[in-house]
Amino acid sequence: MNSDPTLASPSRWRRIARVLERMFAIVGVLLVTYHVFFNFSVISSGSMSPTLQGTGMNNGDTVLTEKLSLRLRPPRRWEVVLYEDSEFGAQVMKRVVALPGETISLRDTKTVLINGQPISRPASLESLKYYAYGNLQNGSSFACRDDYYLLGDDSKDSQDSRYIGALPRSAFHGRAWLRVWPPSRMGFVNP
Repeated sequence: MNSDPTLASPSRWRRIARVLERMFAIVGVLLVTYHVFFNFSVISSGSMSPTLQGTGMNNGDTVLTEKLSLRLRPPRRWEVVLYEDSEFGAQVMKRVVALPGETISLRDTKTVLINGQPISRPASLESLKYYAYGNLQNGSSFACRDDYYLLGDDSKDSQDSRYIGALPRSAFHGRAWLRVWPPSRMGFVNP
């Protein structure tokens, strides 16, 4: 019988191998789960301020986007969604304001009209101002047909549906869920 403690028994090596195998399996499941259900994005423009802030990749809010809810249900009014800007190839976040089948117009910076009627906003969004630029200027209205009309929270400086038109549901990659960085701004994104 070998009593040398420096020599490990084969059963000990098997236990270590099993532990490593399980750790790798857990890491693999976590990576697949993240890839299928989540996405991290860094806000690099002020167009969604004050909800999401940033002026570049080095100082923007880091947002965790979840992909599952938009596969199970249509986007809801006032949610912030992630899509890819085809012109620049960048991921962009904007707020859903008008839904398919609706017509949107603006009475003033505080009043959004859907099908000619003012709609209320969640209390957390009451301070937002939407400016009548692009396809909403001079009292114009825009019919969404089968698509969604998106606006930036800082709409005086936002490349949104007023300029690019409404977007189909298939263009959305996820729903902004949680600001995770910086710690001072950590919290849920949607009202």
